Order: sequence, then structure tokens, then C-alpha cells
Amino acid sequence: MNDSKLRIGITHGDVNGIGYEVIIKTLVDPRMCELFTPVIYGSAKAAAYYKKQVESAENFGFNIVSSAREASPRRVNLVGCVSDELRVEPGVLTVAAGEASVAALRAAVADLKAGYIDAVVTAPICKENVQSQSFSFSGHTEFFASEFGGDPLMLMCSDRMKVGLVTVHIPISAVSPSITQERIVAKLRELRQSLVLDFSIRDPRIAVLGLNPHIGDGGLIGNEEQEIIIPAVQAAFQEKILAFGPFAADGFFAACSYMKYDAVLAMYHDQGLAPFKALSHGGVNFTAGLPIVRTSPAHGVGFDIAGQNRADAQAMRDAIYMAIDVVRSRQEYALMTSNPLQKYRRDNGADMSASDLPEQQED
Repeated sequence: MNDSKLRIGITHGDVNGIGYEVIIKTLVDPRMCELFTPVIYGSAKAAAYYKKQVESAENFGFNIVSSAREASPRRVNLVGCVSDELRVEPGVLTVAAGEASVAALRAAVADLKAGYIDAVVTAPICKENVQSQSFSFSGHTEFFASEFGGDPLMLMCSDRMKVGLVTVHIPISAVSPSITQERIVAKLRELRQSLVLDFSIRDPRIAVLGLNPHIGDGGLIGNEEQEIIIPAVQAAFQEKILAFGPFAADGFFAACSYMKYDAVLAMYHDQGLAPFKALSHGGVNFTAGLPIVRTSPAHGVGFDIAGQNRADAQAMRDAIYMAIDVVRSRQEYALMTSNPLQKYRRDNGADMSASDLPEQQED
């Protein structure tokens, strides 16, 4: 985008969950439109329904547009991409709600590819009701990977820690066969690159967790640490990635050892997310390793409290703030590395910059 204020797309998630509630509670503060231009992808009907549930939203309204390119920089904009016949049933899992979730995602991706928005924040979807012949992904991470290429890294972020995952949405029985030295090293490369590019951390330190209890007790209860994880950490270190471990997950989090590192790489979903969610208030799910910026609040659809005005919007606010910060960090990184100062060699081998060279005299 050409203007300095970013346009952030926000997909509505499952209309029968808490997506609209946390979106409205976040954007009802007029200062948010001073920070960025919100563009919601969803249903005007569903938005109006949930607006009535939020007490502080009496004077809150939406600017209905057909595309993000028509968005007003001073309004909360809504791109209608769902039929007005959609039925809103808080707390109920329906096929129609799943279809509406996918419609919002596809509309946001189209605007991302066209450059009409700078980043996207996704409200939670229900992985069960979005499944169809045209959408067979196990989550947002896999969907965005298919649209923008690459092997993305799921990175959970809070003010306490950042946790990346080697494997994501697969059965526990498939975790061990999926862990290879090459995959761990690849994820460490992605994680380091994201910490530098997206979070402006220089020379980040990364802790690597083991797979088995007690990191295998020297092979007594598993040999993945000895045969795969330790060689992977060593190989990464040879690439100048500051990776350390493996560490036993229970003791690592219990002793607050995560505070000594810029990020943690876990082997599987619950190994990383269970302690992350227990130790973090809220949190953000960031899809690292993609050319676009996508974040999401680190919670689910909340069917049990949908439509009751009980949802906490802090994670949605944090997801929006992080999307803005990551876009800005990438812009600054691109600026700093776009035209690096050339280096020359003195006769004695010492480096010097172009400004150190003697002025050339004209003949």
C-alpha cells in the first residue's frame, strides 16, 4: 500500500463462535482506526447480530464495501462475502457457518494477493465444519501455505515466550516418523529468520525440546534424541544458528528456562501449546515463513460462551498489534538491507567502507 497507515484484513471466523464478539470489542475503541484501517471479511447480518450483544457498541457501525480497495481510512470497513440468508446460531456447529468461514478466508486471500491489504488477522474457525471437497485443510496454517507456498512455521507468541513447532496438526502416532534431522534444521532456519526479520532480534537464541520423557534417558525410553535431535542441533549450530538442547519439556517450562531464550522449538503441537497457553495470558498464533503476514488470536471458536458477551478480546487486540509490528519490521529490514555499504580491502587485508577511500583527483 502507498499510504503510511496499514490496512489490516480481519476474517470473521465461525459466525456461531466468538469471532464477531472479540472483533467488535476490539474495534469499538475509536483509537484503533487511528492506528490502522480495519477491513473485516464476513457478513453484515452476523456483524449486526453480535453488535447487539456488546453493551459498549451502541454507536458502533460498519462501512460496507465490495473490496478493501474501497475502504475508508477512518471507518471500520466490512467486505460482504457471505449470503444474507446465512443463519446465525451462537454455539451451534453448522455446515453453513463453515462455508461462511471459508468464504471470508478466500476473499481476504484475494485482496492480499492484489495488494489491497497489508496483512490478515484470522478469527477462529471450526476445523470440523470447514471440510469440503474444495477445502480439506487441517487449519489456517496449512491453508495459507497452499495459497502462498513454502513450508510455514506455526509460531505462538506472547509477552512471555515464542514457541515454534516442528509438527503441527497431525496425530500423535505420526509425530515420531515425521521428525527428521533435516526437518528440525529447516524449522530452526525458519525460526531464526523470522526472529530476525519479523521481530528485529539480532542473533536469537533458540531452545530445542526433546521428544521423549527425560529426553530419552540416554536411549532407555526412546532414541530420537540421540539419533535425530542432537545431530540436528549440532548441524544448525554449524550454520551459526544459536540452537541449544535438547531439553526435557517438563523441567524446561517448570524451571522457567524459556526466559533465557528468544524462542523455543517444540517437537509437536501439545508439547509446545499446552505450556504456552498455561503460562501466557492470551497469545497470538503467527504463521512465520510466508511472504505475507498472518496472525490469529491463540484461542478457539468458544462455542460454549458464544453470544453471551463473555469473550475476552485481548488476544484479538494482540493479534492485530503483532500483524502491524511484523509488517513494519519487515519494511525496516528491507530498507536496511536494500543497499548495503560496499566494503573494500586495504593492502593489509583490513576492511574499509567507501567513505574511508581517499578522494580521487581529476587529471
